[in-house]
Amino acid sequence: MILPTIRASFSRRDVLHLVQLLGRGDDELRRGAELRLDEEGADAILDDPRVLNTLLTDPDASAPTDLVFYVLVRHALLEVGIDDRATADYVASLVVAFGSQGRAYRPSDATPEEYHYLVDMVARLASADQREAFLLRSHLGNYSLWLSGLFPDYLAARVHRRGAPDLRYYERMGVTGYHLASRSPEAKSLGVDRILHDVGEHFSGVRTALNLVSDRYLWPHAGDPVGRLLREVTIRPGDDAS
Repeated sequence: MILPTIRASFSRRDVLHLVQLLGRGDDELRRGAELRLDEEGADAILDDPRVLNTLLTDPDASAPTDLVFYVLVRHALLEVGIDDRATADYVASLVVAFGSQGRAYRPSDATPEEYHYLVDMVARLASADQREAFLLRSHLGNYSLWLSGLFPDYLAARVHRRGAPDLRYYERMGVTGYHLASRSPEAKSLGVDRILHDVGEHFSGVRTALNLVSDRYLWPHAGDPVGRLLREVTIRPGDDAS
C-alpha cells in the first residue's frame, strides 16, 4: 500500500542546504528564506520555483532522491492547477516506490502476485476478501496513474501497434479504482480515504502533471512532440474520462 510519507521525512538540514544554495552570494535573499523557513516551515521553501531550478541546475545541490521527486511532482501539479500538498506527497511517494524493481506490479510490498494488466486485477477482485479488495482497488488506481502518467508514449505506441487501450481507458480505470478504494474501511483506518478520493477526482490533472515530469525530466528526447501535443488536446485536465 502506498502511503504519503515523503514530506514527513524531510529533515531541517535538507531544507537548510537548499536555503544556503538559494542565498549564496545574496545575504538578503538568504535571510529572507531562513525567515520563511522559521515562520512557515519547509513547505514555504519547497514551493519556491527557485528551489526547483536549484535542484536541477546547481552542481552543489545535494538532496535525497525523495525530496527531488517531491519537488518535481509538487511544481508540476501547481502548474496544472492542483494546489494540494497531500496529493503531491502521495503521488511522489507512488513514483519513488514504483521505481523499485517489480514494485509497480504488486499491490503491496507483502504481495507475492504480480499484475501486469488492469483486467487481471479486476478479475481477481471477484474472489478477493475485503483487505485484498482494498489493495487491488488502490493498485488499480496507482498502476493506471503510473503508466498513463510516466509512460504515455509507450501506451500510445501500443495503441498504434496492437490496438491496445488508450489513455481514456487508463483514466476510467484509475478513477474507478481510487474512488472504490477511498470508500473502504481500510482507507479510513489508514487515513488515506480523502487522498485516494482526491487523486481519483483529479486524475486527469494529476496524470497531466506526471506527463510534464516525464516529458521534461525523465525522457525529454523520447517520443513524438506532435503526439505529445495531441495527447493533451485529446484529454485535457478536467475532461470527463468516463
